[in-house]
Amino acid sequence: MTSPTPYPIGTPGRPWGAAEKAEWLARQTQRRSYAEEVLAAVERLRAQCEVVEYGRLDYGAEHYPLLAIRSRGWDEALPVALVTGGVHGYETSGVHGALRFVERHAGDYAGRANLLVAPCVSPWAYERIHRWNPDAVDPNRSFRADSPAGESAALMRLVAPLRARVLVHVDLHETTDSDESEFRPALAARDGKPHEPGGIPDGFYLVGDSARPQPAFQQAIVAAVAQVTHIAPADARGEIIGSPIVAPGVIEYPVQQLGLCAGITEARYVTTTEVYPDSPRTTPDACNAAQVAAVRAAIDFALAHPDG
Repeated sequence: MTSPTPYPIGTPGRPWGAAEKAEWLARQTQRRSYAEEVLAAVERLRAQCEVVEYGRLDYGAEHYPLLAIRSRGWDEALPVALVTGGVHGYETSGVHGALRFVERHAGDYAGRANLLVAPCVSPWAYERIHRWNPDAVDPNRSFRADSPAGESAALMRLVAPLRARVLVHVDLHETTDSDESEFRPALAARDGKPHEPGGIPDGFYLVGDSARPQPAFQQAIVAAVAQVTHIAPADARGEIIGSPIVAPGVIEYPVQQLGLCAGITEARYVTTTEVYPDSPRTTPDACNAAQVAAVRAAIDFALAHPDG
């Protein structure tokens, strides 16, 4: 077995310093437009929902308004359903699945729930199809006090007044082939650790919160998504990406301990979706549809079982 090729930035075994991070940043190029693909889509939704700017990211000469979509006629007596996408900017269906859900289904929940949707938490990374922000920080390991990621800090400020009122939170993600070809090797190099090659599961799966497992909730989502795209099987060890499955298509993490977006509220029902867009068995449209199916199933289950 041959050893993995060393990552092209840094010295193996030595964490990156300022010079290595600057070299990494210099390699990043804009590959798509947040303004044209996300902000314009949000603007089209103003006719049916409220749009709020909850923060702004200033990276050199680049400026990114952070927008969230709220139910029109917000009712303090109703539970809150939170949907987040694009915490990792390269995970495209998280962003466009969230937007599609609002466009096609927000009205279904009028008078039943308050919707709060942050469709693209990490716009700089969205434009560069990347996992990190320009400081080489992963926002989805940074949802904690004194966060080093502006993306994470801004979302936490938005959600803070509602933490105890959120009934269900769905965080939309993807697992891609580039996780193994680029992002995991980059992480190992950044932290001065060896990269241990792994596999990418072929199909959709969920990451539940080990502190709030809610197995019936997770399985309701898996069943809904199975009507749209295939569910990832466990590997020969009964695992998905190194974690044992707790039910078909479901693994669990301690989300708050890891600083994950799914841990930012006290919601009874929490899940992180993982769509596999690189499968030959799916399409971009199917991936967006899978995210929508997951959100609808999650909210529908939570509203039907508000007390667990």
